Amino acid sequence: MARQEVESLVQVAQSSLDRLYLAVGGVGCCVLLADRNGIPVERRGSAGDDATFCSWGLWPGTSWSEESEGTNGIGTCLVEQRAVTIHRDQHFLTRNTLLSCTTAPVYDHEGHLAAALDVSSCRADLTESFVNLIAIAANDAATRIEAEYFRLAYPRARILVVPVADKGSRALIAVDADDLVIGATRAARLALGITQACMRKSLPAADLLGTAEKAIESLATAERGVLQRALARADGNVTAAAGALGMSRATFYRKLQRLDLHRAN
Repeated sequence: MARQEVESLVQVAQSSLDRLYLAVGGVGCCVLLADRNGIPVERRGSAGDDATFCSWGLWPGTSWSEESEGTNGIGTCLVEQRAVTIHRDQHFLTRNTLLSCTTAPVYDHEGHLAAALDVSSCRADLTESFVNLIAIAANDAATRIEAEYFRLAYPRARILVVPVADKGSRALIAVDADDLVIGATRAARLALGITQACMRKSLPAADLLGTAEKAIESLATAERGVLQRALARADGNVTAAAGALGMSRATFYRKLQRLDLHRAN
């Protein structure tokens, strides 16, 4: 049941989970994707380590919410909605103090917390420096999953990267054919101050990104672009370009002259 509710996210995450496990599996780590309730729904791990991880509860179907396990990677990440590393005795329950868990949140296309991506190890020789590398890998994987899930939600939209200071953030917006914003990731919402109320009304991308003054819009400007694109697609053939736009050749010529456009030779 838990997996069914996030099945589309699980499918999107497959390649990122494989890639992350390829990076950390060789040092005895397992990779878990848990739903918003802290229940793992997908896992990557070595068959030789399965019995050990299963005995620790690092297995699909086991609850790792803070209510069930106290302070732990998955549960604490979900409560605080940020990437965390809970290293050994930082765990609340004594039985979990041999674990090292690094977890990053994953948000859906509407900016809601959807899942937690966790890398866990129970090896005693796992150094703090390597834990830091694992944290970077987990965050990068969460970023990829979020971006891919966002693109899946808006398959016909243009996806723009919002220029923010944190280059590793997931600040993306989806823009329709009219250059109106129809979607934004959580990072983009935070960076640009986009609220749910904003998303319910028409929001020009140029206004949101602060580029409206640099590209002053007018009907003439828009018409120039339409005519030039039609000519380019028709390889400079005016008759074909006019037909594609549903107008006569004479009307097309008049528009070219009015806008001071010259047909390419």
